[in-house]
Amino acid sequence: MSLLTRLNDTQYRFLHAIRHPGALDVGRRPGTAKDFSALNGGRHALIVTFRRSGEPIPTPVNFGLDGEGRLYFRSERRVPKVRRIENDPHVRVCPCNFRGKPTGPVTEGRARVLPKEEETHAYKALAANWGPGSRPYEKLADRYLEWHGAYVEVIPA
Repeated sequence: MSLLTRLNDTQYRFLHAIRHPGALDVGRRPGTAKDFSALNGGRHALIVTFRRSGEPIPTPVNFGLDGEGRLYFRSERRVPKVRRIENDPHVRVCPCNFRGKPTGPVTEGRARVLPKEEETHAYKALAANWGPGSRPYEKLADRYLEWHGAYVEVIPA
C-alpha cells in the first residue's frame, strides 16, 4: 500500500467521523435549484451518490466550476463513490462546509468519470478553486506521490 493510499485512508476515516448529521438529509430530498450558482465562491460541495438499493451516500468534496455550468471534482479511482457514479450517474449537489453541513439549495445532477483526454480541463477548474490549505496537499499528491485518480464532471440535470 502506497504512502498516498495510507494518507488518504486516514483522511477518509477522519472526515467520516466528523461528518455533519445534516449531510444525510440532502440525499432524502429532491433538488430544487436549476444550476450550480449557489456554489460560486465556495470551496466544498456535498455530492450525494446512490447505492444500488437507492440509499443516499453524502460526501463533501473540493470542487471547481468551469464557467459553463459544469462542476468538477476528483477522487481516487478505488473509492466507492466513483463506482456508484459508474453504476448510477444520478447525483445531488449542494454547497456545504468542510464537515458536509449543507449551506444552500440542492441541485439534481448527472455525473460521469472523465476519460484521460478531458482531465486537463477539469484539473484547471479544480486548481482555480483550491484554497491555501488544500493547495500544498494537492500539489504534493500531484508531483511527488504520483496521484492517479478519477476526475468527475457533474452537470445539472
